[in-house]
Amino acid sequence: MRTHLNSAGEGLELDSTDAKVIVKVDAEHTDGAYEVFEVDAPRGPTVPPHATPWPVSFYMLHGRMAVYVDGEIYDLGPGASIAIPPGSMHTFTVHTPSAKFLAFSLTDAMGRFFRDVDQAVPSGTPLEEAAPLLQDVVGRHGIKLQEWS
Repeated sequence: MRTHLNSAGEGLELDSTDAKVIVKVDAEHTDGAYEVFEVDAPRGPTVPPHATPWPVSFYMLHGRMAVYVDGEIYDLGPGASIAIPPGSMHTFTVHTPSAKFLAFSLTDAMGRFFRDVDQAVPSGTPLEEAAPLLQDVVGRHGIKLQEWS
């Protein structure tokens, strides 16, 4: 593990089709122990509920969003956080013009997934058109995805 500084506005920017993701702490800086991402998502729904084999936590910086986890809906505003266990079906919907939050994940799994999505789906592809491209990506990463509506 080594000291790593990422100043405001710095970090690898990835397009996850439903949000802009900036890698703030990469797994290479933590010997694979954890990663931190800054996520900026526009108003509206995101991908369908999905279950990842890794845990994830969100910490809201600004905006408001509803987070769906295993049939429950949680309202998150600035300063709120949520921990989502691995295997839990989850997604979120942004209710303000945008929402910015930090996403924390153990290991390098989430970063590998975001990088794969960024490579597989051309930037600006509408979410509905990205669905067929994402099917292969989620399978490669052990993610269970509910059907697209």
